[in-house]
Amino acid sequence: MTQKRKMYDDHFKAKVALPAIRETETIAELSSRYNVHSTQIRKWKSKFLENAAIVFGGDKEAAAENKSLRSERDALHKRIGEQTMDIDFLKKSLKKVSLL
Repeated sequence: MTQKRKMYDDHFKAKVALPAIRETETIAELSSRYNVHSTQIRKWKSKFLENAAIVFGGDKEAAAENKSLRSERDALHKRIGEQTMDIDFLKKSLKKVSLL
């Protein structure tokens, strides 16, 4: 008979990883209290520490991509404005020519 894997949500993982980071309790104590293998707690702890910078700095690649998209959008808006002005000018010119 196969045993089904336990799935833990992110909130639970953080709840277990924080005391491991603070080292207020040993990994073995946390393992027995939360009924999670010690290797898993170590993985959660290291993943938490690796991604801690995201909380304070955000995702710099995403920010750069957003800046690029904004500048591209602004350039397109500028071009649309120029084309609108050209169309208006041509309409006025066409009206003048058709009146003669």
